[in-house]
Amino acid sequence: MDAAQGAGPIVDWWAYAHRHPLRCRLAVLGTDAREVVTHAGGWLFDRSMAGWDVNAVLADVTDLRPLQILGASVLELEGPLAVPVHHTWPDALAVAPDLLRTDSRVRDGVRNCLEHDLIEIVLWGPLPEEFASHVEVMSHRLSSAARAFKERALAATDLETGTVPVIEGFHSNAASLATARGAVNVPSVR
Repeated sequence: MDAAQGAGPIVDWWAYAHRHPLRCRLAVLGTDAREVVTHAGGWLFDRSMAGWDVNAVLADVTDLRPLQILGASVLELEGPLAVPVHHTWPDALAVAPDLLRTDSRVRDGVRNCLEHDLIEIVLWGPLPEEFASHVEVMSHRLSSAARAFKERALAATDLETGTVPVIEGFHSNAASLATARGAVNVPSVR
């Protein structure tokens, strides 16, 4: 998505964000499709099949097919990050640890969301120390369909698939967010 394809990534993001205003939205920020599929592909698929609008927001958008197999739309990272005021927020945000370390806009935004219990934050992999106290270890048991689709998506990234694990592990603020909002039942990462 570049200026040659229309009005530019900021306008493209704005139009996309307003296309489905009543669906729950999950935004997954990552460096590339391979990383997102490897670490969160099954969870992403299960959320998509549950009716969520799933968007993979990537720094490198050269390989879209693996995420499209999982039911995600792919957006360029700079579009949403370039907008100074966000009128449309996702209900959940999953973030790759590399982006937390390398992009101050992502790091500051995630920190703000965690400190103020704004939305569900899901992180994978080794975390920067400053985020560890805001999240708990969580896991997601992949559906049979998620495992099959994740296997196909991994194959599309040219990774040797082997057996797709039944569980994907994360760090999340879901429990503290539920407590802050006064929920009786704590939601799982599912």
